[in-house]
Amino acid sequence: MLRQDQIATVLDAQQKSFLKKDSTLSREVLKQVPILSSFATIISGVRRCGKSTLLLQIIKDKYENALYFNFEDLRLVGFETTDLIRFQQEVEKRGVTVLFFDEIQLISKWEIFVHQLLREGYTVFISGSNASLLSKELGTHLTGRHVSMEMFPFSYTEYLTFKSETANPNSLRAYLQSGGFPEFVKTGAELILQSLMEDILVRDIAVRHSIREVESLKQLAVYLISNVGTLVSANKLTDLFGIKSSATILEYFAWLKNAYLIEFLPLFSYSLKVQARNPKKVYAIDTGLISATSTAFSENVGHKLENLIYLHLRRKSKELYYYKEKGECDFISFNKGKAQEAVQVCYQIDDNNFKREYNGLLEALKFFKLSEGTIVTLDQTDLFEEDGFVIKLIPAHEYLSQ
Repeated sequence: MLRQDQIATVLDAQQKSFLKKDSTLSREVLKQVPILSSFATIISGVRRCGKSTLLLQIIKDKYENALYFNFEDLRLVGFETTDLIRFQQEVEKRGVTVLFFDEIQLISKWEIFVHQLLREGYTVFISGSNASLLSKELGTHLTGRHVSMEMFPFSYTEYLTFKSETANPNSLRAYLQSGGFPEFVKTGAELILQSLMEDILVRDIAVRHSIREVESLKQLAVYLISNVGTLVSANKLTDLFGIKSSATILEYFAWLKNAYLIEFLPLFSYSLKVQARNPKKVYAIDTGLISATSTAFSENVGHKLENLIYLHLRRKSKELYYYKEKGECDFISFNKGKAQEAVQVCYQIDDNNFKREYNGLLEALKFFKLSEGTIVTLDQTDLFEEDGFVIKLIPAHEYLSQ
């Protein structure tokens, strides 16, 4: 429990510090932030991807008078549910009705408090770094009273703007290596990414889920990040890191995903059972994390590029699959249950891989009744037409700039 004056002091200090921050590059998602009267706007995403900066940009863009409060503050250790009443009293003293909360899900029964604020006419924005915690509580107490969006590290086009560079193979290679976490792009200090990884694994996962074998969790995470673009299954990973149960592996998978560190891409099938029992392809939330934490002896730029294209598609849609029958296609993107785009990724097309990549994509186009498909490469351009189907070879820097 905190005293009223303690809450007031932290609130004023945070507000002063927050409004002084440099909002830097205007994020592309700023125009997409959903704002509805009497609804809470939820912005979720991996730590350090720029959520707080986006909140600042929303304030500067739309509100003259708003309050920001970050619950992940050492001065708030001991903050309890009942302290939310004292917090609201401080808000009322300042005559503010637009509130921005960072990591409020750390406070028990926060969702009831937010629901109360909405009923009283407040406008509420919430950002958080755990998809599960947000969605679970929101589904229970804020059903029909919230709108959500996800946020990611810098896209390629944001990276180019931030670095004042142009789209070409050289800048693509640099982005492939650095990824898009704003602080790392700005400083180039690899320690930032390693520290970020530690925070996610320890604070967002191990502490919250009372994991005792933290080293096993870390080893699993590093293994997955070192093997992006490959198939993984819980059954095949048991005993590899001292984790003897596939059920525990699956739990770890879910927590890594909910913390936005690792993504898992399922096989396309009309049967949910078939999807569930087949291995999933693994991807990292950022290619810079691969560079900073991977234990792979050789840098597999092909899989890194595949990861990059996955993230580009993931920004646009949650409905993503890989396709595999006679041939394979890396990505099938859906919108409202209808296939929209088929994409193959190959760092360099040559005589050894052309038929495999081309035929796998063509098979997917026929299966999903799509007329056009894309093979994304580092720097190759070409066009093929066959039986009414069009397949384009597109350099990654052009594809990511579309």
